[in-house]
Amino acid sequence: MERKFLHTNIKQRLFDTLIKVAGFSIIVLVGAIFFTLLDSSHPSFKKFGINFIFSKEWNPVFERFGAFPFLMGTILTSVMALLFSILFSISISILLGEYLKKGIFALFIRNMTELLAGIPSIVYGFWGLFILVPLVRNFEMKLNLPSYGVGIFTASLILSIMIIPYASSIGREVIALVPSDIKEAAYALGATRYEVIKKIILPYAKSGILAGIILSFGRALGETMAVTMVIGNSNFVPKTIFHPGNTMASVIANEFTEATSEIHSSALIEIGFLLLLVTMIVNLIGRYIIKKLSVEVKS
Repeated sequence: MERKFLHTNIKQRLFDTLIKVAGFSIIVLVGAIFFTLLDSSHPSFKKFGINFIFSKEWNPVFERFGAFPFLMGTILTSVMALLFSILFSISISILLGEYLKKGIFALFIRNMTELLAGIPSIVYGFWGLFILVPLVRNFEMKLNLPSYGVGIFTASLILSIMIIPYASSIGREVIALVPSDIKEAAYALGATRYEVIKKIILPYAKSGILAGIILSFGRALGETMAVTMVIGNSNFVPKTIFHPGNTMASVIANEFTEATSEIHSSALIEIGFLLLLVTMIVNLIGRYIIKKLSVEVKS
């Protein structure tokens, strides 16, 4: 008995040590990434200062760099993609979490949704370039707009398709966890399925659904290859959503291998540092909102 207790105690200590090491490793890794980017972007920050964020000029020839066009491109494409995808994500979550819990058809839709998340970004880019861009170009011609085909709008459509699986999968899991007793009580009182979904399921699962939406938004912020192939790669602030643009991730992908001067490389690294900060801020805001919603549900 004592030997068994001793072995259990040793295993518990080893497990606790492993958990602490894992947590410490994550802190070290995040800190290393943060300070490496900060140190490498120091020449750019020293030369341009805070104006780097608000400057609209990006001219590698004369070594004048500003991140504002790429910051705007990142925000526009990510927010628009989120708006395009929210309705589909929530609908798929409700469909798989409430209507189609079992069966071959439910399994097929679930597998197809997960497959969308597993498709490589470059494949989305090729599909967008050969299929979506001509469709958007025809749409722009009908509206008497400049028929670029590529641009902020096209990149947002690609991103919306790419982030739907992330939000819908988390939403489905949360909706499936809603206690059946509560739903059955509502049905017993004469509530319709629509009323149960609106007044019980969605309020109960809203924090989890929002978590999935925020996760998908973070995914959209850092997407690179698919966006690079369809956004038009213009280093100017887009005049409309149908004009070409660039995101912080796409300009790094396009120019980092061609950056020959130290200040050019440092400016690109500083853009990566800004992208990291934007992602961190979005995650912190999302966690705060989720925490507030969770407290409201419990109360």
